[in-house]
Amino acid sequence: MKMQYTVADYLLDRLAECGVGHLFGVPGDYNLQFLDHVIASENLRWVGCANELNAAYAADGYARCRGMGALLTTFGVGELSAINGIAGSFAEYVPVLHIVGAPCLSVQQRGDCVHHTLGDGNFDHFRRMSEPVCCASASLTASNACREIDRVLSRMRQCRRPGYLVLPADVAVLPAIRVAQVFTAPAEAPAPQARLAEFQACARERIAHSQHMALLGDVLALRFGLQHTLRQWVMEYPLPHATLMMGKGLFDESRPGFVGTYSGAASPEPVRAAIEEADLVLCIGTLFTDTLTAGFTQQLLPEQTIDVQPQGTRIGQQWFSGISMAESVDILLRLCQQHHQHTPFVARAERAEAQALSGDSGGALDQTRFWQVVQHALLPGDIILVDQGTSAFGAANLRLPAGASFIVQPLWGSIGYSLAAAFGAQTAEPGRRVVLIVGDGAAQLTIQEMGSMLRDGQKPLILLLNNGGYTVERAIHGPHQPYNDIAAWNWTAIPHALQSAAQARCWRVEQTAQLEEVLHQLAAPQVLSLVEVILPPMDIPVLLSRVTRSLAACNGSEEG
Repeated sequence: MKMQYTVADYLLDRLAECGVGHLFGVPGDYNLQFLDHVIASENLRWVGCANELNAAYAADGYARCRGMGALLTTFGVGELSAINGIAGSFAEYVPVLHIVGAPCLSVQQRGDCVHHTLGDGNFDHFRRMSEPVCCASASLTASNACREIDRVLSRMRQCRRPGYLVLPADVAVLPAIRVAQVFTAPAEAPAPQARLAEFQACARERIAHSQHMALLGDVLALRFGLQHTLRQWVMEYPLPHATLMMGKGLFDESRPGFVGTYSGAASPEPVRAAIEEADLVLCIGTLFTDTLTAGFTQQLLPEQTIDVQPQGTRIGQQWFSGISMAESVDILLRLCQQHHQHTPFVARAERAEAQALSGDSGGALDQTRFWQVVQHALLPGDIILVDQGTSAFGAANLRLPAGASFIVQPLWGSIGYSLAAAFGAQTAEPGRRVVLIVGDGAAQLTIQEMGSMLRDGQKPLILLLNNGGYTVERAIHGPHQPYNDIAAWNWTAIPHALQSAAQARCWRVEQTAQLEEVLHQLAAPQVLSLVEVILPPMDIPVLLSRVTRSLAACNGSEEG
């Protein structure tokens, strides 16, 4: 007997049509009937997580690999636990659908005093709390469910930001009728021809008179699907190009023309010069944040830049709104080909990076030696995840091998994000090696998800940097204050405590040669591999030292 096609089925089918193959989350009594349909689905797999915050991080890591992610929580307690992760997805333009299993509509209409509520009969508190961190939300009913599901998903695909659905337990099992056979997000309306012609004329004038042009790509170019276009651009027309840290992986960093990671005044000098001394910089999808620019130290004047953003493009002081990023990039590429003389690539930045990542390879590990070893151990196609702190800022100057991806969360900067995000990324890309670099303080927040990695047979390479606490905070303020200390854990025993010893291998290394030997063995990990790397408590990467000085000065001035 054929089962009735329900709202739950409709939602799952639409998610599958958006490329989502897994649903992360935690069960609760308000979402259990919906979960029965998830388990029965041929298109989606349920992925249980240790807690809702980790589920949100995992869905975010998944979405950065697959284009969209989804998580399921229960009403109130579950969704509020996840909201921090969803806020990070919103800040960094990652489309994650948050589905909240809610009490039945009749319970809500009567205002019953039921569990997981504030006891005041108002069932709309938590939806309103979520409004600032989603681009679209809906409370589903029998009459609006299919229409609202399509609206929220469409908006997510357009904005590249999270959506939110309240799904009452009784609505989930109501019959549904497909609004359309196949879900397609409405195509973005092209800009008016007159506006495009005005933009093209202004851009042509600027490009034609440029002698030294550079390209600075960043995270929004990744999120809005311009990676292939920009890679082809610099392959055919190899002008000097760079990214900020959040946009690493946008370009093939193994090819000539890539000068490095731009960080304002904290950039290696050749990288800074290649970008800031160009007379025209094409900024494609850039987000200049305090931590990425060492306190807004970028020296890029409006008159020097063409700034391409999702809702328009600025040339000098003039904004051309309503032109999509893809339209702007297409026009700029054609103008470059037609009017700009080839800018010879100067390999000074490559040589500077090579020098920074070479040198004495012996002795006890410190930040410099650690990153030297990591650079040589990275492989084409790796997915590299780094947590906020010494991990992210040390990794900023890595040169990624061909086909590698880089996942970091520097704008929202929620420590512990990377461990659960690595679980999501490996779920999305089971055939690629995941390399997770996380500090001891960050790992203590989300270590439970290592149990989910082991349960699902994942084989990530985890480099856990043990420097005895919150080193970034020590560098900003209070290097010897007890609030920057953490409990000492026996890290190499944790995977075995979570699962059988056969499912994990662990090492504790203090010497450079030890780390080199271990990473050589782990070119193709057969099980989850955790390497505890012992580093000096106050040793930080050069870039981070510059960033922490700017943060300390900013925080101090605010206190004064």
